Amino acid sequence: MKISPNWLREFVALKVDDPRLAEDLTHAGIAVESVTDEGSNAIFEMDITTNRVDAMNHYGVARECSAIYDLDLKPIGPKLPQSKQATSFPVEISEPELCARYTARAIRDVRIEKSPRYIAERLLIEDHHGINNVADATNYVLMEIGQPTHAFDRDRLEGGKIVVRRAQPGEKLRTLDGVERELHPEDLVIADAVKPVALAGVMGGWDSMITSETRNILIESAWFDPATVRRTARRHGMHTDASHRFERGADWGVTALACDRVAELVLETAGGKLAEYNDAIAKRPNRTPVQLDRSEIRRILGQEIPEAQIARILRRLGFVLTAKNRSSAVSSAATPVAVVEQPEAYAVEIPTWRTDVEREIDIIEEIARVYGFNNFANTLPSFSGGVIEQPHAQAETKVRSRLLALGYDEGVSPTFISAADAERFASAKAVPLENPLSEEAPLLRNSMLPGMLGMLAWNFNRRASNIRLFEMGNIFTWASDQVSEQKHICFGAAGLAGEFGVLQKPRPMGFFDLKGDAEGLLQVFASDSLDFDASASDYYHPGRSARVALNGSIVGELGQLHPDVAAELKFKQEIWLAWFDLDRLFKIPLRQPRYERLSRYPSVERDFSLLLDNGISYARLHQAILALLIPELRSIEPHELFRGSGVPEGKYSMLLRLTFQSAERTLRDDEVAQWSMQVIAAVEALGGALRA
Repeated sequence: MKISPNWLREFVALKVDDPRLAEDLTHAGIAVESVTDEGSNAIFEMDITTNRVDAMNHYGVARECSAIYDLDLKPIGPKLPQSKQATSFPVEISEPELCARYTARAIRDVRIEKSPRYIAERLLIEDHHGINNVADATNYVLMEIGQPTHAFDRDRLEGGKIVVRRAQPGEKLRTLDGVERELHPEDLVIADAVKPVALAGVMGGWDSMITSETRNILIESAWFDPATVRRTARRHGMHTDASHRFERGADWGVTALACDRVAELVLETAGGKLAEYNDAIAKRPNRTPVQLDRSEIRRILGQEIPEAQIARILRRLGFVLTAKNRSSAVSSAATPVAVVEQPEAYAVEIPTWRTDVEREIDIIEEIARVYGFNNFANTLPSFSGGVIEQPHAQAETKVRSRLLALGYDEGVSPTFISAADAERFASAKAVPLENPLSEEAPLLRNSMLPGMLGMLAWNFNRRASNIRLFEMGNIFTWASDQVSEQKHICFGAAGLAGEFGVLQKPRPMGFFDLKGDAEGLLQVFASDSLDFDASASDYYHPGRSARVALNGSIVGELGQLHPDVAAELKFKQEIWLAWFDLDRLFKIPLRQPRYERLSRYPSVERDFSLLLDNGISYARLHQAILALLIPELRSIEPHELFRGSGVPEGKYSMLLRLTFQSAERTLRDDEVAQWSMQVIAAVEALGGALRA
């Protein structure tokens, strides 16, 4: 937004020049991004944070100047003539939770003309080109005070009253932008006795707008529920100056003042006579005073702030302080010498325009920023005790280092996901957010896969095709009315397997490349067994995926993203994904490197040509041979796999090579023969046989 320093000087007698003013405001948290010189008038381009809706106007920034420079703030007091008609304009608020206050003031016999030059020039600060003197008065007050107001053509309000209600099914409203909108039953509308005439807090209606033929007007100033205005604006794809303020929390206490200020400008520029008036209050804000302890100020800020400074800063900002004193006696052994009153704490009443201040720490922040962070001494923070390493820090470092060594880059994705992704990639119930940043992602993630797929898509859209990424983070699930948080890791890959060059042809990544990376990662942990089975989730390709079990416990899954899911997400190449439950993995000790002296004695190799049923996996065969507990068995290696001619249907042939070696002596032929018979017996126990 844009602010005119000359306009600020009408409220505060500033003695500093514009560059110094811009610097001091920025230091106090009201950031001035740039200064534009327009003749003799400078314009500040401001960056006001969304929580400071009170500073999104000239009077709010002037209040900040008052606190920074300890100067009086000129009050805004509209001077209105005494109205001979004391009748009340009828206002019905059927939704007090959504509209806590509605102020309406009628003015009769106005002249609709162009605005005077001083108003038109000030509207140009925010690039508002004049419409007419009544509409310009509402925009002027928005820039001055920050309260959105609206003016209706009084004669076009059927039934002569205002009703604040929800929209009824099937109702339509043509808004000021000329678009006819189908209203939703959750929309809050301003209506007359017959029809809607405005979307509350968003935009007025076409049929009741001010035209050159308007003679009687009704000025509206109200407080609307921020969440309702936000949902209505998003539902209709609208973002207006009014909704921008109401969404962030307008000032309940300024509605009557803003209405009177608009009326003052209308009487000045359009003439007319004051008529009916009503300040309908459906609900008053109940804000309990916040206790502010001096000891907490010292603890948070690290130094003593003089009591006079605390009182000055907060009172200039509009807070009301009530000191809570304690008496301390300074005495000799006999009688007291003096009694000193020391403020121990304050009860602080928060002004209605500061909706962002709720707790003691918020008030301390106000003191610190206006006092000036540059006025605090440069001191080191206090420190006691030693550095405490988190329980799984070493394991996290090992896992991260291993994936980096395997060629994966670490990424960070949003913690919020859509309802469709939450349902597709996890069976556990996701945790909904009370105030989601967007309607597209209203849930905390219950799986790391949506974030990984989003990062892969982001890279694909920028013409990257060979990608390896991993992310370590928390997932959240809802169980037994409590939020459960688990640490997971996910890695994804697409494109070619490894580097290629003149002597190495390019090869697309496949299942066993991903499986090898997973095995390399899991080698970090001291496991007794590592098993894979084909019972992976249905978002994986059914023939190219596996569940992973470490020490008999399922710790994750890996495989190719199901082609149907990939097509739905518009991926044009194969996507390989793996995820692991780090909480389970971290319960397993890290593998400690061990040294074993190489044997001086020769090894003996034996090849076994086996005939196996298709239902016998290599993992089962491997485990059956290991279960023989042959101390001299050094390795089990599959060398050939064959299906086809000469092999019965439903079976396959495998050439298995076993290596035996002793560290103490040379093996005898009869020993190796005995072990070979044990291996054949183990194969036959599985239903296999030695090929003839």
